[in-house]
Amino acid sequence: MILGSQNMNVAQMIFPLLTDVYEWLKSSAIQMIKPGMYEVLSYDSTLEILDIEGKEAIFYKTEIVRFLQDNIIAFQDQAWGDGQILLNYQCFPGIPVDFYRSGHKTHVLISLREIKKKGDQLIFNIKWNIKNGFLSPDGYWGTDVDHFTHKIFTKVIFPSNRQPKKIMLVESDRRKSNELTSENITQLSDKRWQVNWEKENPKLNDHYLLKWVW
Repeated sequence: MILGSQNMNVAQMIFPLLTDVYEWLKSSAIQMIKPGMYEVLSYDSTLEILDIEGKEAIFYKTEIVRFLQDNIIAFQDQAWGDGQILLNYQCFPGIPVDFYRSGHKTHVLISLREIKKKGDQLIFNIKWNIKNGFLSPDGYWGTDVDHFTHKIFTKVIFPSNRQPKKIMLVESDRRKSNELTSENITQLSDKRWQVNWEKENPKLNDHYLLKWVW
């Protein structure tokens, strides 16, 4: 019985180590291959909920990309969520030329109006409004990593008189969730509440979800 217990303890120690090694090798391979038309050097996004009922919100982001192929003439954005999304859609540079639905997501095709070659970098500033998207006591905001990404910055701003009671970060690929601490929540000078989260070198094809109760 003692020997069996020792073997089990050793196995419990080795399995997580092998898992970490596998994830490291997989991440290293992805870094070398870098699939897709571009990589994301920085993804900085902010969701502002403008009223205590959650009826009005605005989302804006700055995305710095580096192209990995020649002859790129378009860029694709995407969004999903409750309520009416992508209202008053604006982007710079580029012009949105098509909106189409695929599954639960709406994709936006942005014409660059110029040809990009491998190694070129571009900074996209994009924003849109959301109506009736956060009406329930619990809400969420997701970020999909569908291109090789170096760093994600995410902020959610709540009204001053409706502070979030609980914030969870869910990593869908690992089926893992963590409650964010007070270090991730600050009160701004105008008394609104801001939740901050960031991630370096997120996993390709992973889905990160900020969930809250307010």
